[in-house]
Amino acid sequence: MAPCQRIGILTSGGDAPGMNAAIRGATLVGQALGAEIFGIERGYRGLLDDAVARLAPQDVAHILREGGTMLGSARCKEFHDRAVRDRARAVLGKHGIDGLIVIGGNGSLTGALHLADPAEIGSGPPLKVIGIPASIDNDLALTGLSIGVDTAMNTIVEACDKIADTATAHDRTFIIEVMGRDCGYLAMTSAIAVGADLALFPEAGKGVDEAVEQIVATVLAVRARQSRKARRVIVIKAEGVSIPVDQLKARVDARLLELTPDADPAGIETRVTVLGHVVRGGRPSAMDRLIGSRLANVAVRALRAGDSHKMAAWMPPVVLPEAIGTRSAADPYCWLVDLSAVLVETENLLKGRSPLARWRAGAFDDIGDALLL
Repeated sequence: MAPCQRIGILTSGGDAPGMNAAIRGATLVGQALGAEIFGIERGYRGLLDDAVARLAPQDVAHILREGGTMLGSARCKEFHDRAVRDRARAVLGKHGIDGLIVIGGNGSLTGALHLADPAEIGSGPPLKVIGIPASIDNDLALTGLSIGVDTAMNTIVEACDKIADTATAHDRTFIIEVMGRDCGYLAMTSAIAVGADLALFPEAGKGVDEAVEQIVATVLAVRARQSRKARRVIVIKAEGVSIPVDQLKARVDARLLELTPDADPAGIETRVTVLGHVVRGGRPSAMDRLIGSRLANVAVRALRAGDSHKMAAWMPPVVLPEAIGTRSAADPYCWLVDLSAVLVETENLLKGRSPLARWRAGAFDDIGDALLL
């Protein structure tokens, strides 16, 4: 397998803190190994626009501590078309790029797999690709963590701790919505980390009526406590739960009024906070800087070794058969896993069919009742 001589780097899809660490790591390691490194701006959109430029060590010297991505990112729905991918391959060929590192989530890695499909390339210049998982939702399979997850979790925990202060002072119930359209990982794990009273996430498979009743039952149980300090309620909701958070609050308020008609109208107050894109931002944590740097090191070395159609993974949560993944010789905590297998297992994860998805959904339920004691 011929080593890649010219390596392109692009970041695609939703940005994640730590992407810059991966860009920096890939650039510095690639240069040290004798490869030429090119940055592609705005993901696949920028690739189609020929927004390609050489990257030197001085270009990435100070980006480690910055959130977002210095290369920018964009959605590119038309990349699903074969003709569009042909244009992208022509741009890569024009610059002599024979290896590509794609830093992103499920859609981005799917695009990489198709872009380097030998059946599509035909007699054209060969292209090797290695993916690096970057998604604050932690919704990619066969990697223990994706870039951005740790920073996002820390942001949510800090915000919830502050909200809990005012909730405690006023005996209020707060419904806090966090990101997670298709995967409720952030809602599940942050609920445990902040000591929330309830978590709502799509993997639980519960309907809107059941969610409303859960919140109401939790509020009434907590308010029955003797200690005033313990009468605040924190509910973490993933955005993927189907009902909009303002409608959820309205239904909870109506149900509470129905069940406690004689209570002081001002006695049970609910508030809503939507953290939204705040969760994406901020300087990356030490963990995300390390994960980004180490995965980039593994990815570049894989391309220089002539490998392709793999994803650099951080400590996969399952024991992988050798046909799917192998531990990286460059880093004992990193693996190279088959990119096709990653995408198949990611679909299983998002559809709730994988053992990991079932474990995630059940883990919070196992401790849920204990939170109300």
